[in-house]
Amino acid sequence: MMSQSASLESDFPSPAETPASILNTLPDISLPTKSCSPRTQQQIDLLLLALEALELGGSEQMLAMSRQLNIDGIIKHRVNLWRLRCGNPWRRSYTRDNLSLEQAKALVIVAGYRAKDLMVNIRQLLLAEQQMREKNLPIENHFRLSEYLERFRAHFRSRMNSRRAKVSAYIASEEQLNELALSLLNKLLFCTGTKGIQRVWFSLFDGEVA
Repeated sequence: MMSQSASLESDFPSPAETPASILNTLPDISLPTKSCSPRTQQQIDLLLLALEALELGGSEQMLAMSRQLNIDGIIKHRVNLWRLRCGNPWRRSYTRDNLSLEQAKALVIVAGYRAKDLMVNIRQLLLAEQQMREKNLPIENHFRLSEYLERFRAHFRSRMNSRRAKVSAYIASEEQLNELALSLLNKLLFCTGTKGIQRVWFSLFDGEVA
């Protein structure tokens, strides 16, 4: 346990570091343009949506983390956070504003730190899922897991544009929406492992590197 804890700490620099040093924990990506694609922005927003489903007041916790990490010059306040997330083309409030790499790094780092804080809860939910499946029981029969899935579905349905074909397919199938919610939990847990946040960062740009 000690070695695992040490490896986690090494992947998450001290919040006392400068904004530049925090952002530099994620490498720059060589892209055809200087901004992120809609697909990348969609994936980041969905990670944040999963975090919001994990805890009440999730957005406020993200803002508090941005202040703690001294990156509140990028993620400034609630409205600013909302605008940064509106680059997800699935959203009702899609704005076509592309995230800069700096903005994307800030959001992913906040997600990684929040995932670290919620790691025990995330592990417990994924273990519960595994146990329910092994017993051939509906995953909704587990209270805490059901609560997370219900919140995620509610957030997704209220914020995503049902006129988008993929969104419509998810909304029409509770099972598919649950699977999306669980896959995001796995990705958040992956963020907490050794070099996990860097690997998730690279995965956001699969097939897009110039």
